[in-house]
Amino acid sequence: MKRFFGGIFIEKEKLQEEGISHPIKLEYYKHINEEINEKNKYGITIVKTEYTTEKPKVETKDLKSITDDESKIDEILNLFKNNQVTTIHSEEIIADLIKSGI
Repeated sequence: MKRFFGGIFIEKEKLQEEGISHPIKLEYYKHINEEINEKNKYGITIVKTEYTTEKPKVETKDLKSITDDESKIDEILNLFKNNQVTTIHSEEIIADLIKSGI
């Protein structure tokens, strides 16, 4: 099951620095595995929508089985949202956060 956690549009200044002229929206979802014996019950889904002049381009990244601690997944989701983390480097960031003990 997925629960919406939050969404944000990437700041216009950041997009302009990268040479991007269209809006990009990021949505973050808490993934909850409801299997009784499942280890690492919580994960994250990121949905990136680029609003180009044509039809919107949607990219989704599912990162399942990250932790069994709901407060940790909420902390990671807040970090992702506050820092506008996209689908591209999300796996590396999760690995670094786990190594650092978050």
